[in-house]
Amino acid sequence: MLETEFNGTLTKHTMMQVWPVRQPRTVAEKLAARCPLLTGQRVLDALFPCAQGGTAAIPGAFGCGKTVISQALSKHSNSDIIVYVGCGERGNEMSEVLRDFPELTIEFNGKTESIMKRTALIANTSNMPVAAREASIYTGITISEYFRDMGYNVSMMADSTSRWAEALREISGRLAEMPADSGYPAYLSARLASFYERAGCVRCIGSPKRNGSITIVGAVSPPGGDF
Repeated sequence: MLETEFNGTLTKHTMMQVWPVRQPRTVAEKLAARCPLLTGQRVLDALFPCAQGGTAAIPGAFGCGKTVISQALSKHSNSDIIVYVGCGERGNEMSEVLRDFPELTIEFNGKTESIMKRTALIANTSNMPVAAREASIYTGITISEYFRDMGYNVSMMADSTSRWAEALREISGRLAEMPADSGYPAYLSARLASFYERAGCVRCIGSPKRNGSITIVGAVSPPGGDF
């Protein structure tokens, strides 16, 4: 329990935050995205620019290098906070992330610091329960909103949203819901829209006045590379 005094009023703050992950955090106002997201990859910054508070997709079949690009963005982008979600990833890929990231450093305000000081990793490998895979994306975006409400520019890497959709399909099948195209649930497009809608530049509620942003970069890999 943390106690703070402001204007003669003593306020108690718990050190634990509780919020339903499937509901977006409330904001005061949505703002237009004006600052570029610098990825550290010149070909992406030149040919496929993205703004802080925007959304981007990294499409490609399995084994084409989407995870490599997502990890490069996590290491070299100009965001304040990085939230990397490995949703249904292979175990060796996540172990590589957990092994390499603590050894990396960045230059921040003239000081060399560990990249883990600005990174949150959510590891969900393919051998974990399907329900955990479905919840991992929501957990990542809720953590991103937590840091955004502090006034940070956050980048969330969702790798991959296709495995998240497969988890929704499996859960929908077990619940005997009406399937849509390719067996995916009929509400898949609504779930994807509500997820990407939580990105953006916002004016946060509360005081002091502050602005924050969430940039979502999602990897997309349809079965067999069939777009």
